[in-house]
Amino acid sequence: MPRPEVLERIKAAESEAEEIVEEAEADREERIAEARERADEIRAEAEREADEMAERRLEEATAEIEAEAEEIRQDGEATREELIAQAEERMDEAVEFAIAQFEEAVHAQT
Repeated sequence: MPRPEVLERIKAAESEAEEIVEEAEADREERIAEARERADEIRAEAEREADEMAERRLEEATAEIEAEAEEIRQDGEATREELIAQAEERMDEAVEFAIAQFEEAVHAQT
């Protein structure tokens, strides 16, 4: 084979090798970009799910607190009603005691 043909074939092989390397690098860059994009999507999805979970937990805690507050209010109301009933039951006794004390004080002065 003459020398110019050998040189041409070598140049052609180098050129082809260069094209293969460039294509591989471009493919690599594309895959890296796709992987980064997918990672961003996964991260965004995870953040969205975390936000939703936090919102659900907050709603559940709020409902639980409201239910507990209502129970406390109802217990307080029941206790108040019970104390009023007890006071009303002892009203006659208190009046009689006050009258007795007054009469004692009046008799003590005479």
